[in-house]
Amino acid sequence: MRYGEEDWEYRSFVGSKWQKIHLAHRQMYLKNAYRVLLTRARQGMVIVVPHGDLDDSTRNPSYYDPIYSYLADLGIKEI
Repeated sequence: MRYGEEDWEYRSFVGSKWQKIHLAHRQMYLKNAYRVLLTRARQGMVIVVPHGDLDDSTRNPSYYDPIYSYLADLGIKEI
């Protein structure tokens, strides 16, 4: 999942590129998978948002900068 201009976008990495997930039940499955991961931390959690890389089409900074900004706006501290 990645944060787009208006809301979360559901994506799947297939082969060498990201593809949109259109089916509602697959989107819900992905959302629930993240929910499980984010609620299992007992002692703390580290969320890694990688630096974008213009030379790597799978790591375009426009994918990661909005996620970083969203998390920072929520008050999540950078370490």
